[in-house]
Amino acid sequence: MRFIERFCRVDYESDQDFREHFSITAPPRFNYGFDVVDELAKIEPDKTALIWCNDKGKERLFTFGDIARLSSKAAGAFAKAGVRQGDAVILILKRRYQFWYAMIGLHKLGATAIPATNLLTAKDIAYRIDASHAKMILCTGAPDVDDALIEHVSDGVSRCARPGEVMKACVCGEREGYLDFDQMVEEAGEAYSRASWDALYSPDWISLMYFTSGTTGQPKMVAHDFNYPLGHIATGAFWHHLNPSDRHFAMSETGWGKAVWGKLYGQWMCEAAVFAYDYEKRFPPLDIARMIEKYKITTFCAPPTVYRFLIQEDLSGIDLSSLRASYVAGEPLNPEVYKRWYELTGIKLREGFGQTETPVAIFTTPWMEPKPGSMGRPTPGFGIELLDENGRPCENGVEGEICVNIKHGKPYGLFVGYYHNVEETRRVWQGGYYHTGDQAWRDEDGYLWFVGRADDVIKSSGYRIGPFEVESALLEHPAVVETAITAVPDPVRGQIVKATIVLAEGYTPSDALVKELQNHVKRVTAPYKYPRVIEFVKELPKTISGKIRRVQIRKEDEVKQHGTDSNGLHG
Repeated sequence: MRFIERFCRVDYESDQDFREHFSITAPPRFNYGFDVVDELAKIEPDKTALIWCNDKGKERLFTFGDIARLSSKAAGAFAKAGVRQGDAVILILKRRYQFWYAMIGLHKLGATAIPATNLLTAKDIAYRIDASHAKMILCTGAPDVDDALIEHVSDGVSRCARPGEVMKACVCGEREGYLDFDQMVEEAGEAYSRASWDALYSPDWISLMYFTSGTTGQPKMVAHDFNYPLGHIATGAFWHHLNPSDRHFAMSETGWGKAVWGKLYGQWMCEAAVFAYDYEKRFPPLDIARMIEKYKITTFCAPPTVYRFLIQEDLSGIDLSSLRASYVAGEPLNPEVYKRWYELTGIKLREGFGQTETPVAIFTTPWMEPKPGSMGRPTPGFGIELLDENGRPCENGVEGEICVNIKHGKPYGLFVGYYHNVEETRRVWQGGYYHTGDQAWRDEDGYLWFVGRADDVIKSSGYRIGPFEVESALLEHPAVVETAITAVPDPVRGQIVKATIVLAEGYTPSDALVKELQNHVKRVTAPYKYPRVIEFVKELPKTISGKIRRVQIRKEDEVKQHGTDSNGLHG
């Protein structure tokens, strides 16, 4: 019997059958570490769970037995260091294999994991420590390779409100002032039972938190309970449609929410092996294709940007025939990318949609014919509705906000709220719905088509970038009086960041100033957020109440799209 059948039926005959009968059966006090990883280790301890390799030729294979054992030792290592149930641990582990058993170890311990990207600066890290009350930061510490990250982490801890109370630990190397996590795990006892979990369990415990992109303020903390992985049954079993013989490759650094979507929860519940390629250089499209060939990857998921890079390469000498399915998420899919990938591989891309706050909420099932550019249909049991500005359901063809109906309870996978932010939680949880802020319309076949996001989050190369953090960084420069961050279309990245800037007296527009401002943003916040386009203006468009009208900036950019603007400078 397939392991996933412990939680749901899998033998659906059609999309209609799936939508009418899909449901999830959850055990009481569910813990992914004990109820999935350890159970799989009992059933098939020697089955491959994780295939890891890096760009230096190193390779590691981990079975479910290995992950069960190492995660229990990791739980013991965290506990010995002083991490307790409910404590938060920030994980900045890039694509290192330690991420997988550290995550499961924190689950077994009943602690809160906070994955974070290695692109954060010291300022970003200090804010995240203070906001989450983190007890420890676990990061990568390989000599030379991770020197910059170690500097940011050390500086971030020293700048936080309670530097003496935050433990620092690292993997892949010894660092002064850091605990050696690899050694801690090696020396920890192998047995870690769930007795303490059962004895102390509280439904209020938070298993996982992610920081949002900070659209209208500082980044919010999206809090998930221990049932969250159950929401990814749909991700693994019915979007990716995985089986125990699959090798699944999802393009994501472990600091992003997409990592647990595509590299952990749903995949292992389907008994599929997860493939991880750990590279340090900038995205290498040919290397990715070679990994698919070498490791005979069967299923592949990536944002459209990755596919854009891949289809521009000469792949004639690379065998991609092991692929049986490909998936796309993270930003709207361009039909031309869909067409070119189909010509290259014979595979139709299947799109999916969700947020940090949700699992996959809309997707193209195996029984549906993909429509290029459409997200697909809503996930059964998730209560997706399109509502107009008055809260009324939208007719076909009418744009509305994507909302989750929670009148009959919270579906598995939906977040429990924004940590320590009751006001913002109430703003999005109202009227019996969770309001996503994303706009879409529905066609006559029930497919949903993404329109845009009301809160102006920019999606570039699979990253979600909030305007507020970039604007805040620019405003720290003496040349900037006011600024508005918006997205402009880009054929490669989907969207790129544009800054519209009002200069302070004594400064004049120039290419040199553009470079200076771009480098300033790279220093102050995560480098990927810097504005690739900068336009200098005398004043920003505003509402009568003084709020910047970003929508007007975007509309004006559309008008100028086929012309040249003398004030717009690109970097």
